[in-house]
Amino acid sequence: MRKLVVVILFTLFFLPTKQLSSWGFHAHKLVNRYAVFTMPEELIGFFKKHIDHLTEHSVDADKRRYAVKEEAPRHYIDIDVYGENPFEVMPRKWNDAVEKFTEDTLVAYGIVPWHIQTIYNRLVKAFSDKDVEYILRNASDLGHYVADTHVPLHTSLNYNGQLTGQKGIHAFWESRLPELFSDNYDFLVGTANYRYSVLDVAWETVEQSHAALDSVLDFDKQLSQTYEQDKQYSYEKRGQKTIKVRSEEFSAAYHEKLNGMVERQLRKSVKTIGDLWYSAWIDAGQPILDGMQESENPYVEEIIIDHRITKEGARGHQH
Repeated sequence: MRKLVVVILFTLFFLPTKQLSSWGFHAHKLVNRYAVFTMPEELIGFFKKHIDHLTEHSVDADKRRYAVKEEAPRHYIDIDVYGENPFEVMPRKWNDAVEKFTEDTLVAYGIVPWHIQTIYNRLVKAFSDKDVEYILRNASDLGHYVADTHVPLHTSLNYNGQLTGQKGIHAFWESRLPELFSDNYDFLVGTANYRYSVLDVAWETVEQSHAALDSVLDFDKQLSQTYEQDKQYSYEKRGQKTIKVRSEEFSAAYHEKLNGMVERQLRKSVKTIGDLWYSAWIDAGQPILDGMQESENPYVEEIIIDHRITKEGARGHQH
């Protein structure tokens, strides 16, 4: 515990504030869209009717950081802050974790597993209420946070390679590679299954993603040592800006070295999102979705007061 306190103090004072970053918009839209096709017969009609909404609003959680200051830690957890065997020492339940590490510490290093449970509970209620707008809002958000847990760099204090001289690897792994290679990925992952515990699903995903972190960092470092600097980067026009990006040649070599990791993580994202959408519907009592009522709460207002809803929906999980 003493080591943890030292690490916390050091990082709070000497490391730059963590910027919110997640799968690029392209990847988030892909996984929410393909998750629709995992729905069983009872739900596929409803979800296909709203597929464009679920696709476009898959990135709302990232946009919300401009309106809600509490948003950033909902997308990650720096699990390696908690010692050499963090999954053994970190309680899975929020109240137990708060008691052991304090709420301030948890929020400082990310709360994505617990926030997934919060959003899942809202989705169950939305299904129970047959509230179309609230179903779509929470299904879109749940897809976003679940996808984030499949990014290995979302599980580490070294989230952008800034501690190992690899700054920029975050966008490289989760945005550049999918943009270049996802046209060749297979996103058809089968039919959704019921999952008994959303919290266990979230933690198991974080643990699996964290186990891949070494490969993400090590392979990049190995390749960087074999490529000349001018071959590692190129410049591309994005709108009105010219930006520096990893070259297609270097990206292809890294992608090959990862041996399908990015595709696997995206496929797992699709399946897990579908599983949790379906499970929320089951937990809501399998309501018939025809003739759903429309929400009385404007969507924009929900974004602005999102942090208040969280407090009401998860006592003791305030952030």
